[in-house]
Amino acid sequence: MRSTLVFDAATKIANRFLLASTVMRATRKLHIPSTRTEDTVNKVFSSVAEGNPVHASLPEVLPPPVIDELITTSL
Repeated sequence: MRSTLVFDAATKIANRFLLASTVMRATRKLHIPSTRTEDTVNKVFSSVAEGNPVHASLPEVLPPPVIDELITTSL
């Protein structure tokens, strides 16, 4: 059964790595401790297969803060 869900979800997200990481992240956020993890994963695959994409803008990438020189003292 899960192979069918994976195949259906793969039609929406063709990159297998991206599909796996998306499903893992969604499973972590949506999992309820009193339910089986397998059921949550199946629901996530079904949701991806139905495919209602959310277009969101990414935050602006800021440059890293400047690191001051390391001052060492001799003993």
